[in-house]
Order: sequence, then C-alpha cells, then structure tokens
Amino acid sequence: MLKDVQNLKDKRGIAIDKVGIKNLHYPISVLDKAKSFQHTVADINMYVDLPHYFKGTHMSRFLEVLNEHRGEISIVSFPDILRKIKKVLNAGSASVEIEFPYFIEKAAPVSGKKSLMEYICYYNGTIRDVTKKGSVPFSGTADDESVIIIGVKVPVNTLCPCSKEISKYGAHNQRGIVSVSLEFSKLIWFEDIIADVESCASSPIYSLLKREDERFLTEHAYENPMFVEDVARCVAGILKKNKNIKWFRVEAENFESIHNHNAYAMIEG
Repeated sequence: MLKDVQNLKDKRGIAIDKVGIKNLHYPISVLDKAKSFQHTVADINMYVDLPHYFKGTHMSRFLEVLNEHRGEISIVSFPDILRKIKKVLNAGSASVEIEFPYFIEKAAPVSGKKSLMEYICYYNGTIRDVTKKGSVPFSGTADDESVIIIGVKVPVNTLCPCSKEISKYGAHNQRGIVSVSLEFSKLIWFEDIIADVESCASSPIYSLLKREDERFLTEHAYENPMFVEDVARCVAGILKKNKNIKWFRVEAENFESIHNHNAYAMIEG
C-alpha cells in the first residue's frame, strides 16, 4: 500500500484556516430563467480547514466531488457539493467560490436588434461545524451551519448630474460596474437582479446598437443623470423591499471619463 503522506502528523501545532485548490476552469450548468439551463465555464476555488495535527489535505478529493456533480453544478446542487466536500475531506468547514460568465439575450431599445450581453455572476458558499449554541467551531459531531451568497456584476452607463448642471453643451458620462451580492431565502434569478440594477442607471449597456439606438440611449442618459451614490441608493432601495433577500451588498464603481480616478459607493444591508 502506498504511504499516505497527507495523513502524517504535523508537530508544529498550527491549524490552517483554508487549504485547497484555486483557479480551476470547469464546465457548469446555470439555471436560466428563459431557457431552463445555460452551459458555461467557471473559475472555481475550493477550500477546507485543516487541523493542526494533519500534515496536508487530499487535493484530488476536491476534483472527485466536482466530477460526481458533472453537468449539474448549479445553485440547486451547490449546498450538496459543500456538504460532500466537507464530508469526504473530514473537515470542520468547507468553502467553494464559483465565478462564471452568464449571457442574456437583449433587444436594442429602438431597432429591436438582438444580441447576447455578458454578465459576470458568482456563487460563494461556506459550511462549517458549530456547537448546538452556534458559537464555537469544532471538528466532530455537530449541526452544520451554511451560508450561500450569489452575486452579479452589471455594466451600466451613468451621466454626471453636476456636469449636466454646470455645462452649456452636454455632460460627461462613463461606463461603470454595479456589483450585487446577496443571501436569499428562496431561489432568486440573476435576470431579476440585473433588471433591477439596470433600472437604476442612466442607461443600460448593450452589445449591439444601431444609430437610432445610440441616439435613444444618449438622450435617455442625459434625461437620467446619476451620481455613483444615486445608483447605489437606488439599487439598495429595491433590494430592501424584497423580503426574499436576507442580506445584501451593493457596490457601484464608475470608470470616470474626465478624472484620473474611479468613483465608488457601497451599501450593505
């Protein structure tokens, strides 16, 4: 029998909070509101904790769990993957981070030309052993406590209210990114989060636009000036009203067109 070096005792007495694999490219299936499922390729990070008395963890077991769930790695199966990783690696806690491109078909506002728009989405999950009081983590027989966060990064266009107010001709505008992370009670669709975010921008972003679409969006943005603070508050206001959302973080960042810095705002609730 081959020697299992990872299970050898380590005498330094130092536990490791996270050990595992990073930057694994892997095909996954994502729930799609319009088409049931969408296939994409994710960047995956997977970790467990390691007690002070073990020399190493078994890296191959992370891949074995993923392979068992091939074709069904979605938000529905995500909790099962976390529990399985924790179990097969005999760990007190397990964490998985999955980030992937997600595509939505959008029709241009005037011409109606359809194109695919890319959004970066992610699942982050952690499961760990806790005492029955839920206070002190430990390895052994215990109830599991888990947290699953989903998120999406939405590109938007914003036009500066101050620039519009003080300028005789036009106003400066810029592309930005609004990042939304949230914990939910029941399944929530990426499409719905994206629609909420885009409704709070000066105008949405599209992949394909004809001239009549460009004119419409330029004028629409001019009539809807938004500071980065306005965007963050607008999105947060919508999320606060959704009783399905247990926790959220909104980050709005503008890639300023006439300043040598970005503008940023964050709200957590």
